[in-house]
Amino acid sequence: VELMRRQCSQLLMSSVPVEQIRSRLASSGQEHLLAFWNDLEEPEQAEFIDDLQSIDFDEVLFHFRRASATTNATQTKKDDRLKPFPEDQIASVARSSKKQLENWNGAGLAEIGAGHVAVLLLAGGQGTRLGVNYPKGMYDVGLPSKKTLYQLQAERILKLEQLAGSKGSIPWYIMTSEHTQEKTIEFFEKHSYFGLQPQNVKFFEQATLPCMTFDGKIILAGKGKVARAPDGNGGLYKALKTHNILGDMKKRGVTCMHVYCVDNILVKMADPVFIGYCIERKADCGAKVVQKAFPTEAVGVVCVCDEKYQVVEYSEITLETAQKRALDGRLVFNAGNICNHFFTVDFVNSIVEKHEKELRHHVAKKKIAYIDEKGEIVKPTAPNGIKMEKFVFDIFEFARNFQLLEVLREDEFSPLKNGPGAEKDTPVSAREALMNLHYRYVLAAGGSFRDESGQKMPLIPLRRSSSLSNFSVECEISPLVSYAGEGLEGFVRDKYFEAPCYLDGEDGENGESKAKRTKVGDK
Repeated sequence: VELMRRQCSQLLMSSVPVEQIRSRLASSGQEHLLAFWNDLEEPEQAEFIDDLQSIDFDEVLFHFRRASATTNATQTKKDDRLKPFPEDQIASVARSSKKQLENWNGAGLAEIGAGHVAVLLLAGGQGTRLGVNYPKGMYDVGLPSKKTLYQLQAERILKLEQLAGSKGSIPWYIMTSEHTQEKTIEFFEKHSYFGLQPQNVKFFEQATLPCMTFDGKIILAGKGKVARAPDGNGGLYKALKTHNILGDMKKRGVTCMHVYCVDNILVKMADPVFIGYCIERKADCGAKVVQKAFPTEAVGVVCVCDEKYQVVEYSEITLETAQKRALDGRLVFNAGNICNHFFTVDFVNSIVEKHEKELRHHVAKKKIAYIDEKGEIVKPTAPNGIKMEKFVFDIFEFARNFQLLEVLREDEFSPLKNGPGAEKDTPVSAREALMNLHYRYVLAAGGSFRDESGQKMPLIPLRRSSSLSNFSVECEISPLVSYAGEGLEGFVRDKYFEAPCYLDGEDGENGESKAKRTKVGDK
């Protein structure tokens, strides 16, 4: 019966006059999309017609022209239009007192405990640059525990719920793409949601847009298939409305959210210090930033441009401006964006209802597989087209009260973007960053490490060689044991460890905490 239903549906769809479709395409200059129409079987024709009918060609061309105009405009440097972000709207973790940090942390935990905070993950990216064909969140960087990014993040949420004493839970909204949706859901189901309640993990898919040639022609990925790509992490706002995510948040009593990208291994989901800071400042929009490592670092900076809050890329300013320094020696344009944001639900709702269509698409030149005149698939070696995308930070300009919190890069930012062997942002650098952080957690809690000969290791770990793979101290702490270094004294004080060390919080002999694959002793 189901087979008959599908066949009838396909016949009905294929009954749509092809000339009607051809006319629509001709009026938009896209008639080339039907070049292989006669090569398609009837079911393929029906499916292709359905795909073409779903495209608003006038809207796509409008986005293309506007994105292209914006790209051309950005070729002009923005130096004369820039101002540093207002100093009175920035706080620094490193320059804040212990009491202030404790106050923010307490306020944040109270909000989480009251069920007012949600976490929203941007997980539409494939692991292509990592050399894998599955979502980035499923990647294992080689930690002693072999935990993936998804598992690390899930367990941090579990620990944070425990710390906050929340009666309910922290809802986790995960925005996927057509490339990651199915595999991500299967992965979570296979691992029983890593201990989270399934009803508190909600997946939703962002939209896609046709890929275009440089002169505005939609690219064919197959004889009867349009080449498409996700509409960027800024496609979040359209997806929120399409899937009624904000409605779900309001039902749960959520008033604010933490939004972040999947590839940062050090991310602190719903960081109570950040939440508390933003609430104290009555911010409707907030962002964590790090100091730029050096003037020419290829990272966007949060600043004011044309009297609006924006993220300006390094390529959009001159070297002279990038090198400007304040009296204290720090760079003037120093607030490096790390895609780590706080938004109130009301603010995002105003974006969705009033401003989403004002957000401009950006052009990304890409190598896009296509069908040539002979009907054969071609995989270009150089960029041959564009993908149009919006960025999650494009909404900064609409904020009424925008606040920044500067955090330490070594504590909170180590993105995983490139495969093994690349110069930076690799599995090795991500693994090293996490183990270095956890090593410092153990030291701060009164523990120490000894090498194979029994000698105490230095407070600042050293590499055995220039190779990143020879990091001298392998130390991992399960998020279920500690969210951000708290509560470790009972596990490590006055004890020494030999690497590799994995603290999972399970009880060993005599009720002492067990450290897997390591030697443990008293100092």
